Parts: sequence; C-alpha cells; structure tokens
Amino acid sequence: MEHFGINEIRGSLITIKNVSCAFDEIVTIKKKSEPPRMGRVIQIVGDTAVILVFEGTSGLTLEQTSVKFTGKLLETKLSEDMLGQEFDGLGRPRRGASHFWKKKREIDGQALNPATRIYPRNYIHTGFSAIDCLLTLIRGQKLPIFSADGLPHNRLAVDIATRAKIAPDEKFAVVFAAMGIGHETANFFRREFVESGQSERTIMFLNMADEPPAERIVTPRFALTAAEFLAYEKGYHVLVILTDMSAYAEALREISSTRGEFPGRKGFPAYMYSDLASIYERAGIRKGKQGSITQIPILTMPAEDITHPIPDLTGYITEGQIVLERGLHNKGIFPPINVLPSLSRLAKDGIGENFTTKEHPLLAAKLFAAYAEAVDVRSLASVIGEDDLTERDRAMLRFGERFEWGFLNQGGGGGRGGSQGRDMGETLGIAEGLLEGVEYGDLI
Repeated sequence: MEHFGINEIRGSLITIKNVSCAFDEIVTIKKKSEPPRMGRVIQIVGDTAVILVFEGTSGLTLEQTSVKFTGKLLETKLSEDMLGQEFDGLGRPRRGASHFWKKKREIDGQALNPATRIYPRNYIHTGFSAIDCLLTLIRGQKLPIFSADGLPHNRLAVDIATRAKIAPDEKFAVVFAAMGIGHETANFFRREFVESGQSERTIMFLNMADEPPAERIVTPRFALTAAEFLAYEKGYHVLVILTDMSAYAEALREISSTRGEFPGRKGFPAYMYSDLASIYERAGIRKGKQGSITQIPILTMPAEDITHPIPDLTGYITEGQIVLERGLHNKGIFPPINVLPSLSRLAKDGIGENFTTKEHPLLAAKLFAAYAEAVDVRSLASVIGEDDLTERDRAMLRFGERFEWGFLNQGGGGGRGGSQGRDMGETLGIAEGLLEGVEYGDLI
C-alpha cells in the first residue's frame, strides 16, 4: 500500500493517518526528485501510524511525501563474503559487492530459550595483561568497558579487536560496530585494521556523527545479526565490539522525547533496561551450535559517573565490567585499567588447569590483594606522609608502582608505535616476578 501525503513531522518521526499496518513494519518514504528513505513503524494508535525515518526528515513536506508500506520487517543480507567488508549504520555496503549476499535475516533476532544456552568456558586472549590475567574474557561472555571522554577507549577497542585470538584450529571473526563517530575516528579504525593485517577477518559497521541518530538504534542489531549468522550457521567464534553504547542510549532518549513518552531517570526512557538487554543478551553459546558470540560493549560514562543510568543498567545485564581511570591515563599508563572496581564474573570458570595454568587463579587473587593494599597505603601516605610509614608499607608503595608500570602499562596509548601485546605465559611470568618477596598474612 502506498499513501500520498503525511499528517505530521516531528524530529525524525512522521505521522500518517487512515492506514492499516503492522508494528515494526518497514516503509519506504519518497519525495519527488529525492532518493527514497527507509522507515520503521514504531507506534500504532487506531488507524494512525508513527514512523521512525532512519535517514532523517530533513527536506520532507506534508503534501509532497509518499509512504509505501512493504509488509516486511527490517532485514539484512548475509554471507561469509561480509568478512573484510565495511557497512554503514543501516547495514548497506559502503563499497558495493551487495550481489554476494545469499541469505536474509530479521535484525531483531529470535528469542533464545535460556535452557538452550551453554555455560561459557575457555578464554579469549586479548594481549593485555590486566585483562588476560585478572579480568579474563571468557568465550560467550558479555564484558563491557566503562570509559569517559578523553580516555583511550577507541585505541583499546582496536587493539583488542586486532590482537584477540583463540586456538589456531578454530574459526574466529570480529564484528566491529561504531555509533556516532567522527570521520577522523572512522579513518583511524579503517587504517588500524588494515595495518594490523586483521581486516579480512573483520566486519565493520560504522555510523557517523553527522548521520541521523535514528540509524544508531539499528546499527548494533545489524552487527549482531551478522555475528549470529557467522556463529550459528558457519561455526565461527565471534567477538562483537560495540562502541559507543552511550551514543546509542542518547539516540534512544532523543526518539523517546520526540514521541512524547514519560521520561525515566535523567530523561532516558523507562524501557531502556529491556532495550539494552535485547542487545546484550544476544551474546552466548547455544546447544547444538559450534560457534559462539562474545560481546565487549564500550560506553563513555557522562561526568565519569558510574551510577549514571547507562553504565548502571549495563552493569545489571552484563557479567562484569572493565573500568578505565583518568588518573592512570594522566600518568601515561596504557591501558589505564583500574583493576580494583573492575570484574569478570565468569573468569573463574575459564582459567586454571585445562584452560590456562593451574597457578593462574591463585596468582590473580594475590595480585588483586597486593595491589589493593598498595592503594590503601598510598591513601595513608597522602595523609601522614611517607616518612611515617612502616617498612612493609613502603614496600607496598613500591609494589604499587611496579604493578602499574610493569604489569598494567603496555605503552602505545597515543598510537600503535610502542604498544606491545603479551602472550599468557609472559603475562603470568611478570605477575610471578612482581609478587616475589611480598608477604600476605591473612590477605589470601
């Protein structure tokens, strides 16, 4: 059905009356002499439909705009040939080759029965000691990175994407989705994937900051649909990196406000928890399938507030968090991961004997305990002065410095030049060296 003329334009939304359509149905919006735009029915009241226009409503008029209802839900075309390709926020190839795609899938995925999930095991090696030893990323896990403006989360995201690896006899792929980024950042991502030699195992979905925010609502869903195809139909173990989920949440708030919905905390829609869950819960391992999906969502905390609704709700849904700290970044430490508030809830089930080494779990516990004591002593020294500390306290201060500069720091925060990846053996060897001569008493 095609209807000529619309009744209202509000932001990225249009309203049309006297129609019969389905919720989430895809529509084509046309204006004379302009390319067609794509939209999605997001609200139906009687015979009135509210449509979200992905490319925005700029230039549309009430009388000269036509709307065609397709009777379909939003789909994407899929094939293994997507590896090595770049797509925009609406899943369209940026450099042609669309005739290679063989299958179609709805981007919202299918509800997964929890009984069909397999508990995540086996770790994914990232090359970063702080993650591999203390916050181990487990295959099938969702482990977010909490960052803030000005911190090197983009550098960290690229390094994890290009260095991540599993057993060489298993198929591994990366799906990288970026939302609301500038063109300079997009070029940085493209350049780093090519220079690392990992672009052929990577699918990129890039939504630019100058593109309509409505696109950001579907970008992660296109990425996850591609990941599900690779994992559950082609047997790949897929690492999905989503950056920046704060841009996604802001787009969600903008659309909710335009619709006139009653706001929740800090103006975000009350359904943001379930909306984020519909993205995060698509990670995992399914019974009867060879592949897996592991997620690393990255978000920037507004005002560096970890209690803000975006990190707060993300923390409820996911299995831990990696927290970046400005103080470590200002020292020149990369990656600036504050391991004390960070956590990987599934790490205990993917390390140790048969996975990494038998000594790994105890070694990680000792490092946590020793660094926590060093931070406490550092706080005490700031009050009473270092001269009044005990010999043990001064030893723990020295341990804290060695831990940050010798274990956390791997260089290269400003560029690829000095950044060095480490294998698990090297990481555990450094940890053992740091702990030599440190006495714990009842800490362990």
